[in-house]
Amino acid sequence: MDKKFALISQIVMTFMMALTMSGIMSVIELGPTAVWLNHWPKVFLIAWPTAFVLTMVAWPTAMAVTRKILRPSLQDDVSAS
Repeated sequence: MDKKFALISQIVMTFMMALTMSGIMSVIELGPTAVWLNHWPKVFLIAWPTAFVLTMVAWPTAMAVTRKILRPSLQDDVSAS
């Protein structure tokens, strides 16, 4: 995978995940009020960089685990061909 593509993909994905998760979790905590609407952007500004850094650390491990999980399936696909 192209490094530029991977980086932009992680930026976009972490943006979407941080936006939705911070919104959902804070509305559960505060309810859909003006206080929540004022609080959400602050929480998002903390969540997005946190999510980005964590994906940079966790992504290689997740890819390795996925390869191990799918390895038997990949071998089955090769033998079926």
